[in-house]
Amino acid sequence: MARLNLMVYRHSAFYSPVIAGIAEGFFAAEGFQASYHVMPAKSSVGEMLASGAIDVSQTAVSAGWDFLERGERPPFLSFAQINRRDGFFIASRKPQPDFRWDMLHTGRVMFAHGRQPEAMLAYALHRRHARYAQIRKNGIDAGGPDAAMAAFRRGEGDWFHEQAPYPQQLEFEGKAHLVASVDEAIGPVAFSSLAATPAWLKKPDAPRFVRAYAKARHWVGHAKPSAVAAAIQSFFPGIAPVALTRAIETYQSMGCWGGSIAIDPGHYKTALDVFAHSKLISCRHPFETVATALPA
Repeated sequence: MARLNLMVYRHSAFYSPVIAGIAEGFFAAEGFQASYHVMPAKSSVGEMLASGAIDVSQTAVSAGWDFLERGERPPFLSFAQINRRDGFFIASRKPQPDFRWDMLHTGRVMFAHGRQPEAMLAYALHRRHARYAQIRKNGIDAGGPDAAMAAFRRGEGDWFHEQAPYPQQLEFEGKAHLVASVDEAIGPVAFSSLAATPAWLKKPDAPRFVRAYAKARHWVGHAKPSAVAAAIQSFFPGIAPVALTRAIETYQSMGCWGGSIAIDPGHYKTALDVFAHSKLISCRHPFETVATALPA
């Protein structure tokens, strides 16, 4: 069996295609002994891939723009899409049957800080005629998902912004109420992708990996939500099965894991729109500078 080290930037049900590739044996069927890692603190995708510590990592096409903005060539290329939708949700401490995005101006929003999550949130707010500057002014950075959930349980914040299954878990506990998704304001976008170094993409392992991953993503997108949740439950020991099942069901209904695993140039253009809105890029970087076709 060939070693395959996989990494994600953050641990969530959003990356179920990667997790299920291990849990349901799709990678093993192609001769891989796969391991799953969450990126260590004070590390980066570029460093982990370039050093050979990781073979394939979850990232985003936007991660390559950071290098281009500094006049550098990215050490990796995105080659397959994980999610073609933003996977973050908005939950309220109180029921909000008539939710409007400008209601986030009132109270404190506990939101996921970081380049892409913030850019997507800002763009969604813009499209829904709400002001990101006001929300950021009163925002709370509680850290990663587990720390943010703990803070919200303690009574910090009025609104909660995070990927599934964490808002769904808080709702299951009666601590929050889901009111919106960032996806509904943005639509299809090149959000999360898989990346590797150009050297790794030339290896015989690359097309074998793509075959296995394509099967895993298709299964996650089409199997019964309860079956997917059961398969990956061991990766989420603190999450109730019903909350994890709802998370999978919601991502499926959004079309998060639908379509080809190839990165869509149209979705790439939307990601450029998102980052241009927040003035995080100085130009519209060409697709081929950060992304590539699926390994043959």
